[in-house]
Amino acid sequence: MSDKISRREFVERSAMTVGLAALGGVWTEGALAQTKSPNEKLNIACIGCGGQGWSDMQNWSNENVVALCDPDQVSAANAFKKYASAPKYDDYRKMLEKEAKNIDAVVVSTPDHHHAAAGVMAMKMGKHVYVQKPLAHTPQEARIMTETARKCKVITQMGNQGHPSYARLVELIAANPIGNITEAHVMTDRPIWPQGMLTRPAEVQTPPSTLNWDMWLGPAAERPYNKAYLPFVWRGWWDFGTGALGDMACHIMDGAFWSLGLQLPLAVEAQSSGVLPDAAPSWSIIKYEFPARGNRPPVTLTWYDGGKTIPEELLEGQKIDKGYNGTLFIGDKGKILMGHGAAPILLPEKKFEDYVMPAQSIPRVANHYQQWIDVCKSGGVCGSNFDYAGPMTEALLLGNVALRAGKRIEYDAKNLRAKGCPEADQYIRYRFRKGWKL
Repeated sequence: MSDKISRREFVERSAMTVGLAALGGVWTEGALAQTKSPNEKLNIACIGCGGQGWSDMQNWSNENVVALCDPDQVSAANAFKKYASAPKYDDYRKMLEKEAKNIDAVVVSTPDHHHAAAGVMAMKMGKHVYVQKPLAHTPQEARIMTETARKCKVITQMGNQGHPSYARLVELIAANPIGNITEAHVMTDRPIWPQGMLTRPAEVQTPPSTLNWDMWLGPAAERPYNKAYLPFVWRGWWDFGTGALGDMACHIMDGAFWSLGLQLPLAVEAQSSGVLPDAAPSWSIIKYEFPARGNRPPVTLTWYDGGKTIPEELLEGQKIDKGYNGTLFIGDKGKILMGHGAAPILLPEKKFEDYVMPAQSIPRVANHYQQWIDVCKSGGVCGSNFDYAGPMTEALLLGNVALRAGKRIEYDAKNLRAKGCPEADQYIRYRFRKGWKL
């Protein structure tokens, strides 16, 4: 991993990948080599088997699930029962070492703080990987994930399942009906878990016998067990999750990153309900400043969560509620509103009532889980591969850096630092406890 990559190098390296994604994510000329016959089953190891992991596993049922890992036996009970004959572990480091010869690919569906540790280890062993969003816990981890995937030449996919649904938006924006786009406004209905008023519990509780608490903590700093941290509620704790931004931005910002060719921001600033040392705020508004890209002008992207919404006066009379998840694009000739997974709407509607939508030009991908399986077997590039998803994750997680630092951040992408704000660097870079590494 090189910390010395320049912003220009990042843009140049990622330009090809954005182009590949615009083709639906599968590209075979000069792409990664075929790894298995399409008729063979993929041997998959699953890390994180409860919650989202169990949901993800429904998509691997036609493949061979050859090993399972979860430190929480209760959470993983359904998976452990369904794949009763598969070896089971509570430490994925041991699983990967002992089962390496039986594994073609690894799925990581853990809390955010394990994503990089598990993903990097698997890639360095030559395994293809599918990692749930956000790709990493910190911007530096996202960079390392990107660089490792590139170096190891494995097939990768980040779990933003709605990526294929943005193909129509990409085609529409390429047709340029709303002119030069200089603003995007993105909102979510998250958080839907306790957040904002969380303080580290003083009570020391005994973990249940079905939970390996030390392994659940993994690379995070050591602390006594308390049921306040899991399951699901880990998203609101900084040591384990990345708040509302980490939960949904990879989904909802995806349309803006793909259609506008966004990479790393120049600066980020945030306002919020107030950030506690251990937990994310109950609401936040985060503004990202992206540079010009070729003949495209600079873009300001604003994120809203926790009940904060896209300002009504920007919506041209279109109604949305606080439960909306979607993006408003503002150009000098009009606007586009697109809900997550919905069809794009041109605004104001009267102006565009006779507009003829552009012809389809991007091949459609029916299922992004299946895309990863197919590409693992036959070669190619997935739409949300780490060359695309890595810079996007690095960029969006800078919002949490600005939140926690409490000031505007100017990003030194080459050195992974905040210019003139050394106190923010602790949130950009990862800190693993002894015994854990990347």
